[in-house]
Amino acid sequence: MPADSSDLSDFSEIHDELRAVARDLLGKAGPGSGADWARIAESGWLGLEAPAALDGADATFAEVAVVLEEMGRAAACGPYLGAAVLAIGTLNLLRPGPGRDLLLGRTAAGEAVPVVALSGGGEGLGGDGASAEPPFRLDRSPEGLRVHGRAAFVLDAPDAGSLLLPALDPEGTPVIVDVAADAAGLGLEAQPVLDATRRFGTVTADAVAVGEESVWRFDGEPEAAVRRVLDRAAVAVACDSLGLSEAMLEATVAYAGVREQFGSPIGSFQAVKHACADMLVQVTVARRLVAAAVRALAGDDPESWVAASMAKSYACGAAVDVTGKAMQLHGGMGYTWESGIHVYLKRAALNRSLFGSPVSHRRRLAGRYR
Repeated sequence: MPADSSDLSDFSEIHDELRAVARDLLGKAGPGSGADWARIAESGWLGLEAPAALDGADATFAEVAVVLEEMGRAAACGPYLGAAVLAIGTLNLLRPGPGRDLLLGRTAAGEAVPVVALSGGGEGLGGDGASAEPPFRLDRSPEGLRVHGRAAFVLDAPDAGSLLLPALDPEGTPVIVDVAADAAGLGLEAQPVLDATRRFGTVTADAVAVGEESVWRFDGEPEAAVRRVLDRAAVAVACDSLGLSEAMLEATVAYAGVREQFGSPIGSFQAVKHACADMLVQVTVARRLVAAAVRALAGDDPESWVAASMAKSYACGAAVDVTGKAMQLHGGMGYTWESGIHVYLKRAALNRSLFGSPVSHRRRLAGRYR
Protein backbone atom coordinates (compact mmCIF):
# COMPACT_ATOMS: atom_id res chain seq x y z
CA MET A 1 0.00 0.00 0.00
CA PRO A 2 1.42 3.45 -0.84
CA ALA A 3 2.72 5.54 2.00
CA ASP A 4 0.76 8.62 0.94
CA SER A 5 -2.01 9.29 3.46
CA SER A 6 -4.41 10.32 0.70
CA ASP A 7 -4.12 6.84 -0.81
CA LEU A 8 -4.88 5.24 2.55
CA SER A 9 -8.19 7.09 2.73
CA ASP A 10 -9.52 4.76 0.04
CA PHE A 11 -9.44 1.99 2.64
CA SER A 12 -11.10 3.90 5.47
CA GLU A 13 -14.42 2.08 5.10
CA ILE A 14 -12.68 -1.30 5.18
CA HIS A 15 -10.71 -0.25 8.25
CA ASP A 16 -13.85 1.03 9.99
CA GLU A 17 -15.62 -2.27 9.37
CA LEU A 18 -12.60 -4.26 10.57
CA ARG A 19 -12.37 -2.06 13.67
CA ALA A 20 -16.06 -2.54 14.49
CA VAL A 21 -15.82 -6.33 14.19
CA ALA A 22 -12.64 -6.44 16.27
CA ARG A 23 -14.08 -4.20 18.97
CA ASP A 24 -17.20 -6.34 19.23
CA LEU A 25 -15.29 -9.64 19.37
CA LEU A 26 -12.57 -8.51 21.79
CA GLY A 27 -14.79 -6.34 23.97
CA LYS A 28 -17.00 -9.22 25.02
CA ALA A 29 -14.20 -10.93 26.94
CA GLY A 30 -13.35 -7.94 29.15
CA PRO A 31 -9.92 -6.46 29.96
CA GLY A 32 -7.21 -8.97 30.76
CA SER A 33 -9.18 -11.89 29.31
CA GLY A 34 -7.89 -14.30 26.71
CA ALA A 35 -9.11 -13.81 23.16
CA ASP A 36 -10.75 -16.81 21.49
CA TRP A 37 -7.94 -18.01 19.20
CA ALA A 38 -10.30 -20.11 17.09
CA ARG A 39 -12.57 -17.09 16.53
CA ILE A 40 -9.56 -14.93 15.66
CA ALA A 41 -8.44 -17.52 13.10
CA GLU A 42 -11.95 -17.74 11.63
CA SER A 43 -12.08 -13.95 11.35
CA GLY A 44 -9.04 -13.99 9.06
CA TRP A 45 -6.94 -11.69 11.25
CA LEU A 46 -4.03 -14.14 11.35
CA GLY A 47 -3.69 -14.17 7.58
CA LEU A 48 -4.22 -10.50 6.83
CA GLU A 49 -0.70 -10.12 5.42
CA ALA A 50 -0.30 -13.65 4.11
CA PRO A 51 -0.24 -14.00 0.29
CA ALA A 52 -3.50 -14.86 -1.42
CA ALA A 53 -1.79 -17.92 -2.91
CA LEU A 54 -1.47 -19.27 0.63
CA ASP A 55 -5.10 -18.49 1.52
CA GLY A 56 -4.22 -15.14 3.04
CA ALA A 57 -5.91 -11.78 2.55
CA ASP A 58 -2.91 -10.19 0.78
CA ALA A 59 -3.42 -7.05 2.88
CA THR A 60 -0.80 -4.82 4.52
CA PHE A 61 0.40 -3.73 7.94
CA ALA A 62 -2.20 -0.93 7.83
CA GLU A 63 -4.95 -3.50 8.33
CA VAL A 64 -3.00 -5.37 11.00
CA ALA A 65 -2.54 -2.07 12.86
CA VAL A 66 -6.32 -1.72 13.19
CA VAL A 67 -6.53 -5.08 14.99
CA LEU A 68 -3.51 -4.24 17.16
CA GLU A 69 -5.13 -1.02 18.33
CA GLU A 70 -8.29 -2.88 19.29
CA MET A 71 -6.20 -5.50 21.10
CA GLY A 72 -4.78 -2.70 23.21
CA ARG A 73 -8.19 -1.12 23.76
CA ALA A 74 -9.49 -4.43 25.13
CA ALA A 75 -6.20 -5.30 26.92
CA ALA A 76 -6.62 -8.70 25.28
CA CYS A 77 -4.41 -11.69 26.02
CA GLY A 78 -3.09 -14.09 23.41
CA PRO A 79 -0.16 -14.59 21.02
CA TYR A 80 -1.50 -12.38 18.22
CA LEU A 81 1.44 -9.96 18.28
CA GLY A 82 4.05 -12.70 18.42
CA ALA A 83 2.51 -15.07 15.86
CA ALA A 84 0.36 -13.05 13.46
CA VAL A 85 2.31 -9.79 13.49
CA LEU A 86 5.98 -10.62 14.03
CA ALA A 87 6.14 -14.20 12.71
CA ILE A 88 4.13 -13.62 9.54
CA GLY A 89 5.90 -10.31 8.99
CA THR A 90 9.24 -12.10 9.22
CA LEU A 91 8.14 -14.98 6.99
CA ASN A 92 7.02 -12.50 4.33
CA LEU A 93 10.56 -11.08 4.22
CA LEU A 94 12.07 -14.51 3.47
CA ARG A 95 12.61 -16.18 0.12
CA PRO A 96 9.72 -18.46 -0.87
CA GLY A 97 10.36 -22.14 -0.27
CA PRO A 98 8.48 -25.32 0.70
CA GLY A 99 9.13 -25.03 4.45
CA ARG A 100 8.55 -21.29 4.66
CA ASP A 101 5.38 -21.47 2.54
CA LEU A 102 3.95 -24.35 4.56
CA LEU A 103 4.51 -22.57 7.87
CA LEU A 104 3.13 -19.30 6.52
CA GLY A 105 -0.05 -21.01 5.32
CA ARG A 106 -0.54 -22.96 8.55
CA THR A 107 -0.01 -19.83 10.66
CA ALA A 108 -2.56 -17.89 8.61
CA ALA A 109 -5.06 -20.71 9.14
CA GLY A 110 -4.45 -20.81 12.90
CA GLU A 111 -2.92 -24.29 12.73
CA ALA A 112 0.57 -23.22 13.85
CA VAL A 113 1.90 -20.66 16.31
CA PRO A 114 5.48 -19.74 15.40
CA VAL A 115 7.28 -17.10 17.45
CA VAL A 116 10.27 -15.00 16.43
CA ALA A 117 12.94 -15.14 19.15
CA LEU A 118 13.52 -11.38 19.39
CA SER A 119 14.63 -9.91 22.69
CA GLY A 120 11.81 -7.71 23.94
CA GLY A 121 14.31 -5.61 25.85
CA GLY A 122 15.30 -3.81 22.65
CA GLU A 123 18.90 -5.07 22.51
CA GLY A 124 20.43 -4.58 19.10
CA LEU A 125 18.12 -1.69 18.28
CA GLY A 126 19.44 -0.49 14.94
CA GLY A 127 19.06 2.89 13.33
CA ASP A 128 19.78 4.02 9.82
CA GLY A 129 22.71 1.82 8.94
CA ALA A 130 23.26 0.84 12.56
CA SER A 131 23.82 -2.71 13.77
CA ALA A 132 20.89 -4.94 14.65
CA GLU A 133 22.79 -8.15 15.24
CA PRO A 134 20.71 -11.33 15.72
CA PRO A 135 21.02 -13.02 19.14
CA PHE A 136 21.87 -16.49 17.73
CA ARG A 137 24.69 -17.86 15.61
CA LEU A 138 24.85 -20.80 13.23
CA ASP A 139 28.05 -22.89 13.21
CA ARG A 140 29.11 -25.70 10.92
CA SER A 141 30.55 -28.73 12.71
CA PRO A 142 31.56 -32.22 11.50
CA GLU A 143 28.11 -33.37 12.63
CA GLY A 144 26.32 -30.63 10.66
CA LEU A 145 24.82 -27.24 11.45
CA ARG A 146 24.43 -26.21 15.09
CA VAL A 147 22.65 -23.19 16.60
CA HIS A 148 23.93 -21.35 19.69
CA GLY A 149 22.64 -18.26 21.48
CA ARG A 150 20.18 -16.74 23.90
CA ALA A 151 17.31 -14.27 23.75
CA ALA A 152 15.50 -12.96 26.85
CA PHE A 153 11.96 -11.64 27.18
CA VAL A 154 10.80 -13.27 23.96
CA LEU A 155 7.17 -12.30 23.49
CA ASP A 156 4.69 -15.22 23.43
CA ALA A 157 7.50 -17.79 23.66
CA PRO A 158 5.53 -20.04 26.08
CA ASP A 159 2.79 -20.37 23.44
CA ALA A 160 5.16 -21.24 20.58
CA GLY A 161 4.81 -24.43 18.58
CA SER A 162 8.00 -23.55 16.73
CA LEU A 163 10.63 -20.84 17.05
CA LEU A 164 12.10 -18.67 14.32
CA LEU A 165 15.63 -17.90 15.50
CA PRO A 166 17.31 -14.82 13.99
CA ALA A 167 20.91 -15.97 13.56
CA LEU A 168 24.19 -15.22 11.82
CA ASP A 169 25.27 -18.00 9.45
CA PRO A 170 28.93 -19.15 9.31
CA GLU A 171 29.63 -16.36 6.80
CA GLY A 172 28.13 -13.71 9.11
CA THR A 173 24.91 -13.18 7.11
CA PRO A 174 21.62 -12.85 9.02
CA VAL A 175 19.23 -15.76 8.46
CA ILE A 176 16.17 -17.28 10.10
CA VAL A 177 16.41 -20.79 11.54
CA ASP A 178 13.19 -22.75 12.00
CA VAL A 179 13.39 -24.90 15.13
CA ALA A 180 10.69 -26.97 16.86
CA ALA A 181 9.90 -25.80 20.38
CA ASP A 182 10.80 -29.24 21.76
CA ALA A 183 14.06 -29.66 19.81
CA ALA A 184 16.97 -31.21 21.70
CA GLY A 185 19.26 -28.55 23.13
CA LEU A 186 16.64 -25.81 22.94
CA GLY A 187 15.66 -24.30 26.28
CA LEU A 188 12.52 -22.29 26.93
CA GLU A 189 11.99 -20.84 30.39
CA ALA A 190 8.95 -18.72 31.22
CA GLN A 191 9.70 -15.21 32.51
CA PRO A 192 6.93 -13.79 34.73
CA VAL A 193 6.21 -10.07 34.44
CA LEU A 194 3.87 -7.74 36.30
CA ASP A 195 1.57 -7.43 33.27
CA ALA A 196 -0.65 -10.51 33.40
CA THR A 197 -1.94 -9.99 29.83
CA ARG A 198 1.37 -10.98 28.22
CA ARG A 199 3.62 -14.06 28.35
CA PHE A 200 7.40 -14.05 27.91
CA GLY A 201 10.19 -16.56 27.93
CA THR A 202 13.96 -16.91 27.69
CA VAL A 203 15.05 -18.95 24.68
CA THR A 204 18.46 -20.63 24.76
CA ALA A 205 20.06 -22.74 22.04
CA ASP A 206 22.92 -25.02 23.05
CA ALA A 207 24.27 -26.72 19.94
CA VAL A 208 20.78 -27.37 18.53
CA ALA A 209 21.08 -29.52 15.40
CA VAL A 210 19.31 -28.17 12.31
CA GLY A 211 19.16 -29.21 8.69
CA GLU A 212 19.97 -27.05 5.68
CA GLU A 213 16.24 -26.99 4.85
CA SER A 214 15.53 -25.22 8.15
CA VAL A 215 17.83 -22.29 7.36
CA TRP A 216 15.79 -19.65 5.53
CA ARG A 217 17.33 -16.62 3.86
CA PHE A 218 15.93 -13.14 3.46
CA ASP A 219 14.65 -12.00 0.09
CA GLY A 220 16.70 -8.82 -0.09
CA GLU A 221 19.36 -7.13 2.02
CA PRO A 222 19.50 -9.22 5.25
CA GLU A 223 20.60 -6.48 7.68
CA ALA A 224 17.83 -4.17 6.45
CA ALA A 225 15.29 -7.00 6.84
CA VAL A 226 16.29 -7.59 10.47
CA ARG A 227 15.96 -3.88 11.24
CA ARG A 228 12.57 -3.88 9.55
CA VAL A 229 11.37 -6.69 11.84
CA LEU A 230 12.53 -4.68 14.88
CA ASP A 231 10.75 -1.56 13.61
CA ARG A 232 7.64 -3.60 12.99
CA ALA A 233 7.72 -4.82 16.58
CA ALA A 234 8.12 -1.27 17.89
CA VAL A 235 5.21 0.10 15.85
CA ALA A 236 3.01 -2.85 16.80
CA VAL A 237 3.52 -2.06 20.49
CA ALA A 238 2.85 1.64 19.77
CA CYS A 239 -0.49 0.65 18.19
CA ASP A 240 -1.35 -1.36 21.28
CA SER A 241 -0.46 1.60 23.53
CA LEU A 242 -2.60 3.94 21.44
CA GLY A 243 -5.59 1.62 21.82
CA LEU A 244 -5.30 1.36 25.58
CA SER A 245 -4.82 5.15 25.86
CA GLU A 246 -8.03 5.72 23.92
CA ALA A 247 -9.87 3.25 26.15
CA MET A 248 -8.67 4.99 29.30
CA LEU A 249 -9.57 8.45 27.98
CA GLU A 250 -13.10 7.35 27.07
CA ALA A 251 -13.61 5.56 30.40
CA THR A 252 -12.41 8.60 32.36
CA VAL A 253 -14.59 11.09 30.48
CA ALA A 254 -17.61 8.84 30.94
CA TYR A 255 -16.91 8.44 34.67
CA ALA A 256 -16.40 12.19 35.16
CA GLY A 257 -19.83 12.77 33.66
CA VAL A 258 -21.69 10.59 36.16
CA ARG A 259 -19.61 10.74 39.35
CA GLU A 260 -20.87 13.55 41.55
CA GLN A 261 -19.34 15.54 44.38
CA PHE A 262 -21.02 18.47 46.16
CA GLY A 263 -24.10 17.87 44.02
CA SER A 264 -22.28 18.30 40.66
CA PRO A 265 -20.57 15.92 38.21
CA ILE A 266 -16.82 16.00 38.80
CA GLY A 267 -16.43 16.66 35.06
CA SER A 268 -17.67 20.20 35.70
CA PHE A 269 -14.66 20.97 37.91
CA GLN A 270 -11.92 22.94 36.20
CA ALA A 271 -9.06 20.75 37.44
CA VAL A 272 -10.76 17.63 36.06
CA LYS A 273 -11.45 19.38 32.75
CA HIS A 274 -7.79 20.34 32.42
CA ALA A 275 -6.62 16.80 33.21
CA CYS A 276 -8.98 15.30 30.62
CA ALA A 277 -7.88 17.90 28.07
CA ASP A 278 -4.24 16.97 28.67
CA MET A 279 -5.11 13.31 28.13
CA LEU A 280 -6.88 14.17 24.87
CA VAL A 281 -3.87 16.12 23.59
CA GLN A 282 -1.53 13.21 24.32
CA VAL A 283 -3.84 10.70 22.66
CA THR A 284 -4.27 12.93 19.60
CA VAL A 285 -0.51 13.41 19.13
CA ALA A 286 0.09 9.69 19.63
CA ARG A 287 -2.59 8.87 17.06
CA ARG A 288 -0.90 11.08 14.44
CA LEU A 289 2.56 9.63 15.07
CA VAL A 290 1.32 6.04 15.03
CA ALA A 291 -0.63 6.64 11.82
CA ALA A 292 2.50 8.05 10.17
CA ALA A 293 4.57 5.05 11.28
CA VAL A 294 1.96 2.59 10.01
CA ARG A 295 1.85 4.36 6.63
CA ALA A 296 5.63 4.28 6.40
CA LEU A 297 5.84 0.55 7.15
CA ALA A 298 2.92 -0.35 4.89
CA GLY A 299 4.43 1.72 2.08
CA ASP A 300 7.96 0.26 2.40
CA ASP A 301 9.39 3.70 3.06
CA PRO A 302 13.21 3.40 3.43
CA GLU A 303 13.01 6.03 6.22
CA SER A 304 10.28 4.14 8.08
CA TRP A 305 12.63 3.62 11.05
CA VAL A 306 12.37 7.34 11.82
CA ALA A 307 8.57 7.27 12.04
CA ALA A 308 8.74 3.98 13.96
CA SER A 309 11.00 5.40 16.68
CA MET A 310 8.96 8.61 16.93
CA ALA A 311 5.73 6.65 17.37
CA LYS A 312 7.19 4.13 19.82
CA SER A 313 8.88 6.72 22.03
CA TYR A 314 5.88 9.06 22.26
CA ALA A 315 2.85 6.75 22.17
CA CYS A 316 4.20 4.32 24.78
CA GLY A 317 5.32 7.08 27.12
CA ALA A 318 2.02 8.90 26.74
CA ALA A 319 0.07 5.70 27.48
CA VAL A 320 1.64 5.49 30.96
CA ASP A 321 0.74 9.13 31.65
CA VAL A 322 -2.82 8.78 30.34
CA THR A 323 -3.49 5.59 32.28
CA GLY A 324 -2.02 7.11 35.43
CA LYS A 325 -4.32 10.12 35.10
CA ALA A 326 -7.26 7.79 34.51
CA MET A 327 -6.54 6.00 37.78
CA GLN A 328 -6.22 9.32 39.61
CA LEU A 329 -9.44 10.80 38.21
CA HIS A 330 -11.39 7.68 39.11
CA GLY A 331 -10.53 8.43 42.72
CA GLY A 332 -10.60 5.54 45.16
CA MET A 333 -12.49 3.44 42.62
CA GLY A 334 -9.49 3.61 40.28
CA TYR A 335 -7.32 1.77 42.80
CA THR A 336 -9.70 -1.15 43.22
CA TRP A 337 -9.20 -4.49 41.53
CA GLU A 338 -12.74 -4.36 40.15
CA SER A 339 -12.18 -1.18 38.12
CA GLY A 340 -9.73 -2.93 35.79
CA ILE A 341 -7.58 0.19 35.36
CA HIS A 342 -4.62 -1.61 36.94
CA VAL A 343 -4.68 -4.02 33.98
CA TYR A 344 -4.16 -1.14 31.55
CA LEU A 345 -1.53 0.56 33.71
CA LYS A 346 0.59 -2.57 33.96
CA ARG A 347 0.28 -3.18 30.22
CA ALA A 348 1.17 0.42 29.43
CA ALA A 349 4.23 0.26 31.70
CA LEU A 350 5.45 -2.90 29.99
CA ASN A 351 4.81 -1.48 26.51
CA ARG A 352 6.97 1.51 27.36
CA SER A 353 10.08 -0.68 27.71
CA LEU A 354 9.17 -3.43 25.24
CA PHE A 355 11.31 -3.40 22.06
CA GLY A 356 13.16 -0.29 23.10
CA SER A 357 12.44 2.33 25.74
CA PRO A 358 11.52 5.91 24.80
CA VAL A 359 15.07 6.94 25.74
CA SER A 360 16.67 4.36 23.42
CA HIS A 361 14.43 5.35 20.52
CA ARG A 362 15.11 9.05 21.04
CA ARG A 363 18.82 8.32 21.17
CA ARG A 364 18.41 6.46 17.89
CA LEU A 365 16.68 9.48 16.36
CA ALA A 366 19.33 11.84 17.68
CA GLY A 367 21.93 9.79 15.83
CA ARG A 368 20.63 11.23 12.55
CA TYR A 369 22.09 14.62 13.44
CA ARG A 370 25.54 13.56 14.60
